[in-house]
Amino acid sequence: MVMPDDKHKDCHGTMFPETLHFEPDRPMRGKVFRFQLSRAGGTFRSDRKIAADMAAWDECRECAEFDACYKLSMGKLALEAAISEK
Repeated sequence: MVMPDDKHKDCHGTMFPETLHFEPDRPMRGKVFRFQLSRAGGTFRSDRKIAADMAAWDECRECAEFDACYKLSMGKLALEAAISEK
């Protein structure tokens, strides 16, 4: 049975930031995880930073929809990775 989208919290499936359309030198944020790719002189990647908001993670872990949300978040991330390689 498929639940209508309005049955989920607004943050459902957003633990990770979207990875397909990002701008270097700008932080990309999901509810829990974030990353930033920095460029030296605007051309070469000079640094990669990732981080997790542990308070948000703890909040997610307490949510009744954690398992489904985590699976959806991971599925979106896997799909983004698969199509970014082509």
